[in-house]
Amino acid sequence: MSTSQLPDPKDRPARLTVGVVGAGRVGPALAASLQLAGHRPVAVSGVSDASRRRAALMLPDVPLLPPAEVLQRADLVLLTVPDDTLPGLVEGLAETGAVRPGQLLVHTSGRYGAKVLDPALRAGALPLALHPAMTFTGTPVDVQRLAGCSFGVTAPEELRMAAEALVIEMGGEPEWIAEERRPLYHAALALGANHLVTLVAQSMELLRSAGVEAPDRMLGPLLGAALDNALRSGDAALTGPVARGDAGTVAAHVSELRKHAPQTVAGYLAMARATADRALAHGLLKPELAEDLLGVLAHGTNPSENGEDR
Repeated sequence: MSTSQLPDPKDRPARLTVGVVGAGRVGPALAASLQLAGHRPVAVSGVSDASRRRAALMLPDVPLLPPAEVLQRADLVLLTVPDDTLPGLVEGLAETGAVRPGQLLVHTSGRYGAKVLDPALRAGALPLALHPAMTFTGTPVDVQRLAGCSFGVTAPEELRMAAEALVIEMGGEPEWIAEERRPLYHAALALGANHLVTLVAQSMELLRSAGVEAPDRMLGPLLGAALDNALRSGDAALTGPVARGDAGTVAAHVSELRKHAPQTVAGYLAMARATADRALAHGLLKPELAEDLLGVLAHGTNPSENGEDR
């Protein structure tokens, strides 16, 4: 079918009016994606100046309203607020009668499943937990990044197909997560994505201190290859002085970090210990080389080079 033969989004059936409570980085992007699928954003709430600017950029001409009025106008409501705020928000909306029977209520928290929406369920709402496994910038590029993005989906069994259909409409890939596994699922994503940002930022700072003028250009190909290798091969992709058991090199690293960036030492040692454990477990690090290395990681210096007893 040619592009000219595709149905106009306005003409597709089951169009929903969409509201957003919390105009952070996530909500406007998801609403914009739903708009591309033929649904109609009708209201958004935002408190800060930044959230109002973001809503105006991502959802132009959609009115800014208080949360209760957003729920009054929308068939599908996206609750895109911080994790710690979500339970109180849901309880408040349910207690004040803002929730309507048959209304789709979607939260995007990775930590929570559908049970956090139980107060709204008792009020007749249809609860869905749809968490995009993506980092957001609060700009239109986020809508493009949702194409092929995995979503952690949790919902009552009878709503599972509806939840997965919404994800597909946004261009995403649904991945079913059991209610009791949501915290573990979210911890895994935070461990990978959030800590990666910290590691990269620290690495760039150290390279600048070492005289590298374009640390981003130097790291880009290296980290891209490392990520690709890790996703393809897991622990078999481990390289570097820890995996090789080069205790002297690791001791030199620790010494330099203590001089130039002491705030990075604890993180370096913790990650090096975790790397050594995985390298040992998978047969990459020879046991006879591990003893000196583990001594460095315990004391920050190489016992064999200092003439110390092991």
